[in-house]
Amino acid sequence: MKKNKKNIIVWSSIILGIVVLLILRFMPLNYYIETPGSANNLERFVSMPTRPDRHKGSFMITSVYLQRATPITYALAKADPHASIEKEDAVTGGENAQVYSKVQRFYMNSAINEAIATAFKAAHQSYHKNYLGIYVLSISKNSDFKHKIHVGDTITKVNGVHYNYAEGYQKALAKLKVHHKVKITYKHDGVQKIATGRLIKLPTGKSGIGIMLTDNVKVHTDIPIKVNPQNIGGPSGGLMFSLQIYQQLTNDNLTNGRKIAGTGTINRYGYVGEIGGIDKKVIAAHKAGAKIFFAPYIKPYKIILKYEPQHMTNYQLAKKTAKKYAPNMKIVPVSTFEQAVHYLQTHR
Repeated sequence: MKKNKKNIIVWSSIILGIVVLLILRFMPLNYYIETPGSANNLERFVSMPTRPDRHKGSFMITSVYLQRATPITYALAKADPHASIEKEDAVTGGENAQVYSKVQRFYMNSAINEAIATAFKAAHQSYHKNYLGIYVLSISKNSDFKHKIHVGDTITKVNGVHYNYAEGYQKALAKLKVHHKVKITYKHDGVQKIATGRLIKLPTGKSGIGIMLTDNVKVHTDIPIKVNPQNIGGPSGGLMFSLQIYQQLTNDNLTNGRKIAGTGTINRYGYVGEIGGIDKKVIAAHKAGAKIFFAPYIKPYKIILKYEPQHMTNYQLAKKTAKKYAPNMKIVPVSTFEQAVHYLQTHR
């Protein structure tokens, strides 16, 4: 009897230990962990049958690895100098994982189309932009359209007027007074719908509908091109996609046998925008053997420096990270696509 009781205690302890380990390993916390991701050759993502890339070297797109924290991974991240822990809402904007992934795909599709347009324009090749509207990326809690329009919908008109870019919608709404009633035409799952609501006061002080937007643009070209981002999301690959496409279009040997990494958004004017996690992308590029890293540089406003004396631009953080972990990698600040091309053409 004593032996059976002892066995029961032993097995109960083992089972309890297994349960605790499973909880520590798999129980999701309301945090995400960001660590250095990968740096991949963009030739794998860009297909141009009539303009193959035959040059040695490579342009690389860098990424950050993002995972939901568990008690064990949270503890490990605390001890990892390359990891950062972010609250769930700060990462997802309060949306569930499915919606967050959808938003990241929207960002990437927008980035790819702007990259194609930027490269074709710089290479003096014909292209046509078909502006479909604006993707809805998030809706603020106090928006009058909170339960009318959803993330993933495409807004096509405001008060019956269609604008060519999101800026047009924003400027038109900003001219109206707070609480002014507006009619929004949008597409939900391909079906056109109309919603009516009142404007709210945005954090900027201007009037708006309280919806975060990005352009839904499709670029058509005479030269066949397909870009498959695979499992990478977000807008931060815009600059590097532009450089890869431009090199294939022009046959200009920009890489010249080098591994060139970088990051940064690209807009319709060719300006490069800042992104998050650049310190982790620098480390990922270094591990992949990159010798040059393009980092966005936007001069901070005085008001930002006033309230955030320790504020660092993408370029400053990238340079600081490289000095410590990748001293042989050259960090190059860029504000425009043209600056990146000029640097490579004059530093072969």
